[in-house]
Amino acid sequence: MTHLWPVRVYYEDVDLAGIVYYANYLRYIERARSEMIRAAGIDQSALRAAGLVFAVARLEADYLRPARYDDMLEIETRSADRSRARFALDQAVRREGVELFRARVTIVCMDTEGRPRRLPEGMAGL
Repeated sequence: MTHLWPVRVYYEDVDLAGIVYYANYLRYIERARSEMIRAAGIDQSALRAAGLVFAVARLEADYLRPARYDDMLEIETRSADRSRARFALDQAVRREGVELFRARVTIVCMDTEGRPRRLPEGMAGL
């Protein structure tokens, strides 16, 4: 599965030089992951009510070029690896097709006590 999510860079996202603060890329890709999961028909609120949550276990990121104030960005999220209790997503932030940032994020499924659990039914689409 591949999901695209647009985001505009606002003044609150940048430093005094007008460049996106490095940690804000993580916010952008977090929101894009949430939207991809939602688009796949997975209700994270219902999962939490059933005692299951997702958490980031690993993140590898490359900062390639700066995004700037008022840029219109597109975040692409693609399914990568998957096992019984975790899945990985490749994410890229682009401006007009030029890659600015990329990351591989590994997500684990666990109960609300932090113990690993199998991915719920219906996750095959990710």
